[in-house]
Amino acid sequence: MARGSVYRDYSPSGRRRWRRSRIAVTAVVALAAVAGIGHWAYSTLVVHAEDPQVRAATARLQGFLDAWETGAARQAGSYTGTPAYAESLITSVMTNLKPSKAEFTARKGRKQGSREVRIPFTVAMTIPGAGDYTWESKARLLLKRGEEWQVEFTTPLIHPRLAAGQTLALQTQARAAVLDTRGDTLRAPSIVGLVDPRSGRGVSGLEARYDRQLTGGAAGMKSVVIVDRASGRAVKRLGNGNGNGNGGGAKGGVPVRTTIDPRIQEAAAEALDGVRKNAAIVAIDPATGRILAAANRPGGMNRALEGRYPPGSTFKVVTAAALLKAGMSPADPVDCPVFAHVNGQRFENHDQFSMPGGATFADAFARSCNTFFVNARTKLEKASLHDTAQAFGIGATWDVGVATYDGSVPIASSDNDKAAATIGQARVQASPLVMASIAATVKDGTFRQPVLVPAAVKKPHHATERLGPAVLSALRTMMRATVTEGTARVLGDVPGEAYAKTGTAEYGDQTPPHTHAWMIGYQGGRNLAWAVLVEDGGSGGADAGPIAARFLKAVG
Repeated sequence: MARGSVYRDYSPSGRRRWRRSRIAVTAVVALAAVAGIGHWAYSTLVVHAEDPQVRAATARLQGFLDAWETGAARQAGSYTGTPAYAESLITSVMTNLKPSKAEFTARKGRKQGSREVRIPFTVAMTIPGAGDYTWESKARLLLKRGEEWQVEFTTPLIHPRLAAGQTLALQTQARAAVLDTRGDTLRAPSIVGLVDPRSGRGVSGLEARYDRQLTGGAAGMKSVVIVDRASGRAVKRLGNGNGNGNGGGAKGGVPVRTTIDPRIQEAAAEALDGVRKNAAIVAIDPATGRILAAANRPGGMNRALEGRYPPGSTFKVVTAAALLKAGMSPADPVDCPVFAHVNGQRFENHDQFSMPGGATFADAFARSCNTFFVNARTKLEKASLHDTAQAFGIGATWDVGVATYDGSVPIASSDNDKAAATIGQARVQASPLVMASIAATVKDGTFRQPVLVPAAVKKPHHATERLGPAVLSALRTMMRATVTEGTARVLGDVPGEAYAKTGTAEYGDQTPPHTHAWMIGYQGGRNLAWAVLVEDGGSGGADAGPIAARFLKAVG
């Protein structure tokens, strides 16, 4: 720090902790013979540096700066020819910036005639949230007849980039936005997440995960801006950390671009309007895995992507694939009794229905006959469901660009465990995203890992198992029959020829047990796979089905 300069703590009361004179005085010591400087040049330098009028004007300016530095706006105004104007603007600047430290220093002045001195000066502040901030300005002092030197106060005196009617203020640097596929701000609160208004940091969702990208590494950083005093509108950003508008090294935030289609997202959100239970809808593109919509009601938890639930009978798509791989055919005759028993444990069909003789595997799938699938466990090995689930990507770690729950299908630990797993119970768990991906895999024929933020995905998961053409063809036939003849008939008149599977998943230990309602599916006429979940919602066909129908009709 230059000799004669100090930092002072600024306080609104104008109190200084300590102070000493900071007038810049140049002492010129030279000899006429040194370096060839002649007597004329030496005399000129000494007269300029020690001119009593320059010293007096500089002392007067430093008094003004000392008062401004401490926030004593009225005192500062007394050094000017327009005290009320000076007091008002200085009060505005110091109130807005609230510097914790300040150092204002007059530099070397120059005379302009006999009654005017122009003096540059430096303003240095430490501003909470913006850092050390410095700028240069110039003052014009006039010697009034019979009076002391007077500071000519103008708006640019405070800062050279200010114009009349403007002031300085702080503004939190704007975060970049989370965007949909149109490049508009994404309207999906559960995905986007929240920002702490005090710190400016993302605390949930994509706002938290990509906080550094969205803020440019300057979360909560403030910038000095020029503000119109009448409207309060920011006119120009000067930056943070210095006074030349270069931004103090903090880069601007970069938007996060997602795969959400705003039209499909809106349809999903509207389909959940009026639903009184916790619910979610996910839609993905089977050809790419791109997540097109993820809606939750109510907001907050992103159950659409992160929820962990027993999938119930929607998991029968995986079980059916395992049975088909084991040699069964959709036309094979099957039994569907009201009850099935495994080592003393009773399984039953929803509403305790049964199917008459002559029913087929395809019929049992379309009607969602639990007892058939439980009894069919004998055709499967302990690892069959686990291995088949891998063809749908379940149980791996997905690199989606956002937090997700990617499902779990453990190897059966007992006969009862395997029996319950065939109908999506026991230890089988999935998110709505996982279940939508199951439908998408049937549609496309290949598991495409879901993606929400493509630029962030480095290692997408690739399935270690594949479904053969015959298995895929049979699954498609049975999912279509579920709409035309089975438990998903509510989708019979939706656009795009729906293929679906319903699910009613038991949870908890109440008697009778509570159930989640599920429906998953895809559209034959377009690249759209989806899943609907209603927590504690009753049955898939009766409770999740109407929501799915509203969604698909809105999508068109």
